[in-house]
Amino acid sequence: MTVSGLSESGLLDRIFPRLALGSRHGAATLLGPGDDAAIVAAPDGRTVISIDTQVQDQDFRLEWPNGYRTTGFDVGWKAAAQNLSDINAMGATATSMVVSLTLPPDTPVSWVEDLADGLTAGIRNLGAQDCSVAGGDLGRGREISVSVAVLGTLSGGTAVLRSGARPGDVLALAGTVGRAAAGLALLESATGPDTLTPEQRNLMTLQCRPLPPLAAGPLARTGGATAMLDISDGLLRDGTRLARASNVILDFDPQELVRLAAGLEPASTLLKTDPMRWVLAGGEDHGLLATFPPGIQVPAGFTAIGSVQAPGHNESPGIKIAGQAADTGGWDHFAH
Repeated sequence: MTVSGLSESGLLDRIFPRLALGSRHGAATLLGPGDDAAIVAAPDGRTVISIDTQVQDQDFRLEWPNGYRTTGFDVGWKAAAQNLSDINAMGATATSMVVSLTLPPDTPVSWVEDLADGLTAGIRNLGAQDCSVAGGDLGRGREISVSVAVLGTLSGGTAVLRSGARPGDVLALAGTVGRAAAGLALLESATGPDTLTPEQRNLMTLQCRPLPPLAAGPLARTGGATAMLDISDGLLRDGTRLARASNVILDFDPQELVRLAAGLEPASTLLKTDPMRWVLAGGEDHGLLATFPPGIQVPAGFTAIGSVQAPGHNESPGIKIAGQAADTGGWDHFAH
């Protein structure tokens, strides 16, 4: 059955039970679907908010060159992960989200049900236990598009911005980099999924279902982080954004970069690619890049990978590796 065989209300009847709605709302959702708008609580007096969109053939393919077919579960999980990560990067905790789906008429109902399951599984399994889906919208279009807006709370704390890094700070990473990019390269290759090793399939899965370290953001905030952001477009590109916002130089330790690249060997050997390219320019792992004052222990889940320096005379803020200027690389929606 496709969505054209159901009314809008009929499709919603299929989706709602899969989104942990009704009596299982998070505490912040005071009124869920059924009226013209949801009502959510903001006991902190402030709301952290972010929005992201996945569009078919731009952010995902229904069938990849290597033969892998993207499931609705994949898209739902990724929609949850990338939005929860943005809230995490502020040091906040997600409380609720709303979802807008644009669907071609020939979309299978089962694919949409899987998307709802993936969205719920992402929220639960990634650790956003205080978050739930408060509502959303359905529409018809030429390709699948999934937009998610997520709300969060700082629980009385101060948000961690990109602009707070200071010379002398320690540069640290939570989560991973390069693995989703290696997975994307496998999906775009001619190597069928059935011929991949478990290690290679795991990299492919991390592109489809990222694992952002959601516990790390609030820990960084309470642990004294001076600046932080989500790595969605590549370590160097996103690092440059933090460096420019803070007017500093981020200097990466090459030995730590080599350590990060070591986990990508299963894909780099198969595809004959330098794994450092994925580490430096690959996005969508949704790890956290943060800076901490010198002399304090970085919180659990973070690893020191460099230092923060003041720009030299006539030097612009940016990125260095072992003191040498580095090309930015990374993803740009309108440059690719």
